[in-house]
Amino acid sequence: MKNDNAVMTEGSYKKKIVYFAIPIFFGSLFQQMYSTADSLIVGNFLGSSALAAVSSSGNLIFLLIGFIQGLTIGCSVVIARFIGARDHKMTSLAVHTTVALGLVSSLVLTLVGIFLAPQILRLMSTPEEIMDQSVEFFRMYFLGSAGFVMYNTLVSILQASGDSKHPVYYLIIASIINILLDLLFIGVFRFGVGAAGVATSISQTISALLALHQLMTQSGSCRVDLRKIRFQPQILKMIIKFGLPSGLQNSIIGLSNVIIQSYINFYGKNAVAGIGSYCKVEGFAFLPVTCFTMALTTFVAQNLGAKEYQRIRAGVRFGTICTLVLAEGLGILLFVFSPQLIGAFDSTPAVVSFGVARAHVCGPFFFLVAFTHVMAAVMRGAGKAMIPMIIMMICWCAVRILTLYVVGMFYQTIQTTYWVYPLTWMLSSLAFLLCYRRLDFTKL
Repeated sequence: MKNDNAVMTEGSYKKKIVYFAIPIFFGSLFQQMYSTADSLIVGNFLGSSALAAVSSSGNLIFLLIGFIQGLTIGCSVVIARFIGARDHKMTSLAVHTTVALGLVSSLVLTLVGIFLAPQILRLMSTPEEIMDQSVEFFRMYFLGSAGFVMYNTLVSILQASGDSKHPVYYLIIASIINILLDLLFIGVFRFGVGAAGVATSISQTISALLALHQLMTQSGSCRVDLRKIRFQPQILKMIIKFGLPSGLQNSIIGLSNVIIQSYINFYGKNAVAGIGSYCKVEGFAFLPVTCFTMALTTFVAQNLGAKEYQRIRAGVRFGTICTLVLAEGLGILLFVFSPQLIGAFDSTPAVVSFGVARAHVCGPFFFLVAFTHVMAAVMRGAGKAMIPMIIMMICWCAVRILTLYVVGMFYQTIQTTYWVYPLTWMLSSLAFLLCYRRLDFTKL
């Protein structure tokens, strides 16, 4: 392969991980930027109610989209293993099965998002004052969800092959288009909150088409030929084996966040807008976590296919240290500058106060969530996706919901929805530490 970093089984493991992670960081940065642009423009041009409508849909969107993202992790792991083993035939079969799975998933997700939006939002106790706007944004977003699904599907192929650069170019283009369309639709034409969903859908579709063009024109076993797109049963079973637990894990996390969002909704639109703004800022602080976890998943999968077991341990240790240091540093910055950062979305004092309170609780504990995600990525790369799913299901779903319910019986306060995060980050980190120490890569 022409990409120098395509094969992560040779050369300096530190350079391979960092060089692979850096483009992912910038790609994730631009992805977060155009997601944040929706909230910034909506909040400043359309007001707190519209911002709350976008924010209230965020966790629900992750619940549906997260499952697909988990499946694409399975696709990436399968392809990376075949690349590491130098099996070009199976790599090609895995690539075309991945594309087929993405197409089917796109159709299903679009139908669910469009037709079930009102029912799902009501289950979340979305305030009636923002219900119509929430449904409008939700439907417009999912009208173009095929672009998002296919982009993530196609990028999983590129990243499995070691190409983390091209996705950055596509996200930069998509980010610029999204921001310009937001300003045009909302700032100039004042079309309403649904226009933010339309702008995102258009930009995501363009990025998907660019990724498809790259895969169709490149050489090698990861090249996509439209005539070869079909399900290969053996490959599909492998993808489901590795990807389904990750998809369920994301959905479980999404479900717990939806339930927590319903608690937040109880405190009104200012709480929804303030905490939604915090989540946008938090997304930037988590970027180092995202880039290193994606790099480690590919690194572990390729080296496992090549039976480079000592290299895996060394790479995991290096990636973990880098991620924890960066995440905690950004968490402290978020703690200090949260009033200014939250206020950029909506300067209403009541809105800012909710976001700042959440930042002051969660910011100091970012090293815990970073460790959890790193270990989960390593487990997935090793083909042990069931372990993260079980840990997340217990710690990030069951414990969170149970804590809110039990504490709520005696003490009604929004602070509980803040503290439940660092509490469960600590529990999941301890569980992953125990599991990783018992993991024997030579027996996988």
